[in-house]
Amino acid sequence: MKPRIGFFGRRNVGKSTMINWLTGQQIAIVSDTAGTTTDPVRKSMEIGGIGPVVLIDTAGIDDEGELGRMRVEKSMAALAEVDLALLLYTEGCYGEPEERVERWCTEHGTPMLKVLTKEAPIDKEKFIEQIKKALPESAYRGRSLLGDVVGQGDTVVLVTPIDSSAPEGRMILPQVQVLRNLMDIHAQAFFCQPEELPSTLAALKGAPQLVVTDSQAFQKVAKIVPDEVPLTSFSVVLARQKGLFKEYLEGTRRIGELKDGDRVLLLESCTHNVTCEDIGRVKLPAALRKATGKELQFEIIGGASTATHYPLSTTHYKLVIQCGGCVITAQQVKARLLPALEAGVSVSNYGLALAWCGGIFERATKIFNND
Repeated sequence: MKPRIGFFGRRNVGKSTMINWLTGQQIAIVSDTAGTTTDPVRKSMEIGGIGPVVLIDTAGIDDEGELGRMRVEKSMAALAEVDLALLLYTEGCYGEPEERVERWCTEHGTPMLKVLTKEAPIDKEKFIEQIKKALPESAYRGRSLLGDVVGQGDTVVLVTPIDSSAPEGRMILPQVQVLRNLMDIHAQAFFCQPEELPSTLAALKGAPQLVVTDSQAFQKVAKIVPDEVPLTSFSVVLARQKGLFKEYLEGTRRIGELKDGDRVLLLESCTHNVTCEDIGRVKLPAALRKATGKELQFEIIGGASTATHYPLSTTHYKLVIQCGGCVITAQQVKARLLPALEAGVSVSNYGLALAWCGGIFERATKIFNND
């Protein structure tokens, strides 16, 4: 996942100009008219020593009027997805709008770099070095998905159901990411669907070192895979890499405390076609109602940029469940869940919640007990 670097500041402070200067391209529209940028604009570029990054141009944080207020809200919402915020300002003009951004970054632990603009020309190389120094290494050198639990030559079976919710002609992103990680560590990966799992296991020379399944097939797969063989899911693997895994584990164990009428919020990162087999809108709610025996109320928010604003009181939600987060960064996952945690609301993850519902939560997380 590419780290995000956001440019924030007042109207006409030079955010778009700086992005064009950095990329060497006319990415953003530049004008003397204040308020030219209305919605966040994203552009990928390569930075030596870091790799590909996404630069985000935002609207002015001092915009006015009803439409201006909406633009400011969009800019402030973009803070939730960045790994580094560049706050641009001019000499003698640093006040409430800038302090609002600085306060947000301080409260959420987001690195911020102040940039004085419209003075002597900035040396590009020195500026890029400042960015590299301020950008957390964890933003572009993420933890290996499975490199600390399996190694070179180990056998891993990947169980991937193909149903109406599967994308046409391709694998879903978590499956691709796990496969790539296994190839990087030179492990041997075998793909199959749940109904093919018995024959796949029988064809292997010995027991695999690990079986990773799609969460919706947890119960079926658990009955087939011998107890001594480690078993987990793609969603659990991603939760460990991207999410607040300790908090996920604690929150999942509290599912049994839910009562009739409790509200559960489901957070999805992507926008996708909903089918009768949709895991978030159909299968997970049904599984939670069945496993708890309670009449729970479910709400869902979809889309990477729309899940940071929701009622925070525990009177609104007793549990927030985040999807695997395969299309968003670890910073975005953290930004989505911190408001709930700060309000005392438990958090979980799709895969962990489904494992709990299937009675195999402890088994699905056992391989990661050393975390």
